[in-house]
Amino acid sequence: MTRRLTVRVPATTANLGSGFDCVGMAFDWYDELSLELLDHPGLEIAVTGEGSGDVPTDGSHLVVRSILRGLEAWGAATPGMRLTAHNTIPHSRGLGSSAAAIVAGLTLAWGIARPDEPVDRSAITRLAHEAEGHPDNAGAAVWGGAILAWARDGKVSLVQLPLADDFRAVAFVPDFESKTDDARAVLPDTVSRSDAVAQAIAAAALPLALTKRPDLLFDATSDRLHQQYRAPLMPSSHDLMLRLRAAGVPAAISGAGPTVIAVGLDEQLAGIDGVDVTGFTVRKLRPAGGVELL
Repeated sequence: MTRRLTVRVPATTANLGSGFDCVGMAFDWYDELSLELLDHPGLEIAVTGEGSGDVPTDGSHLVVRSILRGLEAWGAATPGMRLTAHNTIPHSRGLGSSAAAIVAGLTLAWGIARPDEPVDRSAITRLAHEAEGHPDNAGAAVWGGAILAWARDGKVSLVQLPLADDFRAVAFVPDFESKTDDARAVLPDTVSRSDAVAQAIAAAALPLALTKRPDLLFDATSDRLHQQYRAPLMPSSHDLMLRLRAAGVPAAISGAGPTVIAVGLDEQLAGIDGVDVTGFTVRKLRPAGGVELL
């Protein structure tokens, strides 16, 4: 063994209603992974917490695949490795667990390939986007806070959206999973003009609502592009989201679901107290920074 690397990566939410595939946010909820570089070839993996007993413990593990992808991109040889992952981010719940794994792996690869250089977040974002296919969760996991991100011709553009100091979130996590591929498969190829216009208005307002006009958050988190079509896959989550919104709470399905996320200032989240959240684990959150190589 030559040295040890540790990385901490946050949970994220994507979309926030209208910001489909382009808005993400990181929270103070983390996976922490340690990598020991061995003086002999081989791979050892130990997983505790979320996914323990379910995720693979060989070269097909998503973190390992991401490490190898980064090492190849940055021209570094593959060392013997002992990976220890302590996961707290729920899997397949719309909280960015896959993005966290990819970003963690790429960051560990950077630490191996460029041990004396600061983490190049732009390089990690580009590779994470190539692996994920869209930059919202991955961008938030890399940079932290709230982000607006898009890709064109292989280039990822990202804008950080400064949130108010007293910005909060509440996650409502059910005890069932939803696969992103399934959630994407039910989306229609076309929507009505009226839905497209309503979505455009809400999406245009969302960055403003997050940064300067929190009073617009309720309208800006509305959606007509994806949540209603995914409702049959997660009826209890969709129902909770509607009941929260009926109470005046800016709420949306987190990513591809089935977690429901509510965001805003304390007074905007006050209506949660009057809503029955039976069947969901409630976790209060704050925006957080991006991945850290400790």
